Amino acid sequence: MGEETEKQESLEEKKEEEVEEIKEEKVEEKKEKVEKGKIYVLKTTAGQELNVANMLYSRASSANLPIYSILVTGSLKGYVFVEAAGPHFVDEAASGIKHAKQRIPGLVKVSEIEKFIITKPVIEELDVGDMVEVVGGPFKGMKAKITRIDKPKNEVTLELLEATITLPITIHADYVRLLSKVKGGIT
Repeated sequence: MGEETEKQESLEEKKEEEVEEIKEEKVEEKKEKVEKGKIYVLKTTAGQELNVANMLYSRASSANLPIYSILVTGSLKGYVFVEAAGPHFVDEAASGIKHAKQRIPGLVKVSEIEKFIITKPVIEELDVGDMVEVVGGPFKGMKAKITRIDKPKNEVTLELLEATITLPITIHADYVRLLSKVKGGIT
């Protein structure tokens, strides 16, 4: 009898292990399904993207729709990106919203909208000789010309054009906005 109970215990342990493996597989399948949300584009009235996104969010949360994320970019007017389990969920959430026009057929790859998500530092776009406007600090609103760029410190040295005395000032690169690029090197 001792051998039979040992066999039964080992069979029960194997069954428990199999059940645990099946549970783990089901959990992983659910994770994969959640991670595989597809990105759709919803056409809107230009300038009303944020209002449409807010309405989509409130409808999706109240109706418990599987809409995972909503993206509004400042550079792409008239479009809202919606990550959802299927196109019919986007259509259901968008139906009746005043400024939501239509869902564009097809899917969008993440690589295509990556450029809207990842921002480049301002200093990467600047060159010596470029014309900029100071957008922050005590010199706000003044136009200037870049004389030096210090990328590791993220600073630019400017020569103010509207000042009576030309003093070089060094400010953080985030406080300038590019007005015009220099053509063919230093001017």
